[in-house]
Amino acid sequence: MPIKLPSALPAYDVLVREGVSVMDEDQAARQDIRPLRIALLNLMPKKIQTENQFARLIGATPLQIELTLMRMSDHQTRNTTAEHMDSFYQPVSDFWDEKFDGLIITGAPVEHLDFDKVGYYDELQKVMDWTQTNVQSTMAVCWGGMAMINHFHGIKKHILEQKAFGCFRHTNLAPASPYLNGFSDDCVIPVSRWTEIRQDEVDAVEGLQTLLGSEEVGPALIEDPAHRAVYIFNHFEYDRDSLKQEYDRDVDAGVPINVPVNYYTNNDPSLPPVNRWRSHAHLLYGNWIQEIYQSTPYDIQLIGS
Repeated sequence: MPIKLPSALPAYDVLVREGVSVMDEDQAARQDIRPLRIALLNLMPKKIQTENQFARLIGATPLQIELTLMRMSDHQTRNTTAEHMDSFYQPVSDFWDEKFDGLIITGAPVEHLDFDKVGYYDELQKVMDWTQTNVQSTMAVCWGGMAMINHFHGIKKHILEQKAFGCFRHTNLAPASPYLNGFSDDCVIPVSRWTEIRQDEVDAVEGLQTLLGSEEVGPALIEDPAHRAVYIFNHFEYDRDSLKQEYDRDVDAGVPINVPVNYYTNNDPSLPPVNRWRSHAHLLYGNWIQEIYQSTPYDIQLIGS
C-alpha cells in the first residue's frame, strides 16, 4: 500500500520518480481501509530535504500511511519558504486533541545549547508528554532523541571534543528485537553530531535497552518500552550526499572539519560518496511501522487509553 501525500508536496514527485508507491487524497478516499496516521515534527532547517528522507522510508512499507507535517507553534524557519510552510505544515498546538499511530521527532541544529536554552523547548516538552496519551509509538532522532531521553529519564548529552562525523559500524546488540528483524550482525550508520549519550548512564536506568551500539560513537538505537518510544542518535534517513553537503559547507566557510570517516571512495573527497546504509534504514523504519501496526488499536481514539 502507498503513502498518502498531497500531490503538490515536493516529496510526492521525488518518491514517484524513485518508484515508491504514493497516492493523493482523492485516491486515498476511495480505499476502504484505516491508514496509519504518522506525524513528522520537523525541526530541521531544510524542511523539504527532511520530508523527502523520512517519507521515502515510511512509504516503502506494505501499509497505507497518512503523513502529517508538524512544526513548533511559534518558531519561524528561515531556510524554507513561508509558502511551503503555510501550505503543508500545521503547528503542534493544532493537534493536542488528536491521536496518531506514530510520531517522528527529527534532530535540530541546536545541540550546542542546553535543552532549556532552546527557544521552543517548553512546547517540545509538552509534545513529549502528549505522546504518552495521544501517540502509539514515537521515533525520536538525533537531538530529538537526546531531548526525549533526557526529558523522561534525565540522561544528559555530553559535548564531544571532536565532531563524530562519518559512517560508523554499529553492532547488533539485540538480534531478537522486532525493531532489528532482518538486520545483519553489524551495520553502517551515518553520524553527524557534536554530542553523545553515554552507555553507562543508559545502563543505570531500568527498562532501557540499547539495540545498536558502536565502540567509537556509543549507543545509537535505544528502546524505551515504558514510554512507547525508540531513540536513534544517528541518521539512517540521510541521503547519499547528506554528509558531503555538510562537509562542503564547512570547507567553503573555512570551518575546520575532518573528512567524514568511511564515507568517500578511498576516503577521497574528490570521489563520489558511497551509500552503505540504505537497506538497513528501510529495515528499521519498516520494522517500526510493523510494530505500530501490530499494537495500535483499530479505533484510533483508543490510543493511550
